[in-house]
Amino acid sequence: MRLAKPHLAMLHGWGMNARVFDTLTEWLADDFELHALSLPGHGGRAALPHNTLQSWADDLAQQLPPQSTLLGWSLGGQVAMRAALDHPHAIARLVLLSSTPAFVATAEWPAGMALDDLEAFGRSLIADPDATLMRFLSLQTRGMAEQKPVLQRLRQTFAAVPSADAGALASGLDILRDTDLRASVPHLTQPTLVLHGALDTLTPPAAGDWLAAHVPNAQRRILSRAAHAPQLSHSAEVAAAIREFAAHG
Repeated sequence: MRLAKPHLAMLHGWGMNARVFDTLTEWLADDFELHALSLPGHGGRAALPHNTLQSWADDLAQQLPPQSTLLGWSLGGQVAMRAALDHPHAIARLVLLSSTPAFVATAEWPAGMALDDLEAFGRSLIADPDATLMRFLSLQTRGMAEQKPVLQRLRQTFAAVPSADAGALASGLDILRDTDLRASVPHLTQPTLVLHGALDTLTPPAAGDWLAAHVPNAQRRILSRAAHAPQLSHSAEVAAAIREFAAHG
């Protein structure tokens, strides 16, 4: 009798939706029961009455099969970390993809982005989410051998999903601006894979280095030619790292 496949849940970042994992799921479908989830107010989901990091983490934990491996990309990684801290029974392993304990740079935390840059991106996404999303995806797939067909496919799949709720986008910007998990990260108990692109300018590689050094049971994998969305630009490498981690991590 064939053994049941392990569960892998995937959570996207701010302003995006679960379709950003379409390419990665093709690589992983034979190895996992896959659950591509959407944040509240994203991908056609209703926003919550109160949209905070805590409420999004609690909402996420309620959707997970027991003992899931949970992948969080970008802001989704922060939600995943908060859920893993508060609901450890639901999460067996963590994969933090292009994530960070704190998005905004400060004097004591240089591994972030300037607040002005974050707020400018936020205003653009809220004002014209579809165009901003496509610009972002174009930047993140630049250099791929088949960028044009990949982008065309992404446009088609994203167009089939409702745009993110304006209120959820605004709340998400607040979460990005205000969240700092550096004091909490050392309390994570799950085996953790930190996957980061060396060319990432939104969550610099130093943020991944910090996570790998401060999560108690973490290992790090740097993708030398990837930027902020390795699941799009380097899907095969990301899938291989996840398979190895799930089998031996």
